[in-house]
Amino acid sequence: MTPAVRTVLVDAGPWLPVARGGYGGLENVVATLVGGLRRRGVRVVLASVAESTVECDELVWRFERARFHELTRPYVHGLGVAHAHASEVVRYLATHPEVDLVHSHLEVVGPAVLAACGDAVPPTLHTLHWDPRRQLGFYETFDGNGRVFVNGVSAAHLARAPLKLRRQAVGSVLLAAPPAQPQPPPAADAPFVVLGRISPVKGQDVAARCAHRIGADVVLAGPVAFAGSASELAAAQDALAGNPDAGYWSQRVRPLVDGRRVRWLGVARGAAKQRLLAGARALLMPVQWEEPGATAVVEAFAAGTPVIGMRRGALPELVEHGVTGYLADDEHEFAHYMTMVGRLDRRACRHAAQTRFSPARMVEDYLRLYELVPDRAGAPALVAAGRAALPG
Repeated sequence: MTPAVRTVLVDAGPWLPVARGGYGGLENVVATLVGGLRRRGVRVVLASVAESTVECDELVWRFERARFHELTRPYVHGLGVAHAHASEVVRYLATHPEVDLVHSHLEVVGPAVLAACGDAVPPTLHTLHWDPRRQLGFYETFDGNGRVFVNGVSAAHLARAPLKLRRQAVGSVLLAAPPAQPQPPPAADAPFVVLGRISPVKGQDVAARCAHRIGADVVLAGPVAFAGSASELAAAQDALAGNPDAGYWSQRVRPLVDGRRVRWLGVARGAAKQRLLAGARALLMPVQWEEPGATAVVEAFAAGTPVIGMRRGALPELVEHGVTGYLADDEHEFAHYMTMVGRLDRRACRHAAQTRFSPARMVEDYLRLYELVPDRAGAPALVAAGRAALPG
């Protein structure tokens, strides 16, 4: 089937570069989506930072380098970054009428700016990646003006959205990850892995306590705020003063990191991350919030690695209890399931990745939403104009 939407601008925001196997759950999803859309014949304009390396048809940027560090600063200091990026997107759209649809991944600022532009910009699909209750003051009153519609990254994610926002939703699309090269199964005493930024919502302290309790090894892989290694963390002590993630690390996680039973690796990217997941007994997801989509879960399945998580947010949609992992209701149960991981068949995890979480499935789901958005926006003329502007 030939996609009706021929040119889409995918806005990943200015926070991290979009690169295959890079750091950043959202950015990895965008990299996978961009490649899949182009294979389906869709022309993709990517809005990101100049150092993005994923192949696209055109790159739009305001900032040369990632601005992730701005997210850890007080709001008044980083306020202009997202808006400057969004203004560049609007500037591009004003002179490129061949764009049929905008697919925004820039939380809050993306939908706000594009909705305010009204008919001056193409219809927009905004993918929610955060829990919308984190920005409740915005999302409970958001009006897309019949031009901006939203989707969640799981049904549970969308169910938590305010009623007004849900009325502007066109569905939910589960995340996906590219297939990984098959690896030999890890040894029985291989470590567990926690993948993600060090943060109270990710629950690294829970994983560390459970590891000490049952006598198992665990590797924590992810940044402390914007510090991705021990040397960066040491150099950034002054800049991290007052940062909540840095406080969580120093007060609740670092005392449990002994360098043997519990180790902090820093950021793992690309092939190193794939090897880490493939060599793990299981990925641990002791989340302390309603996890919206859990990119790490589908990356683990792609590597054939089971998942032990809390029964929260999207995890019950992703993990088949007793087949591809275990879901716990509390820390005691979580530790118990860590001792049972040898009963799981890693082939079931790889099968789930190939059937439920493949890039082809995610691309197909988004193409379906791309068809719905212009219809709901009442803008078939825009789509037709975009098609006419393209050769062939």
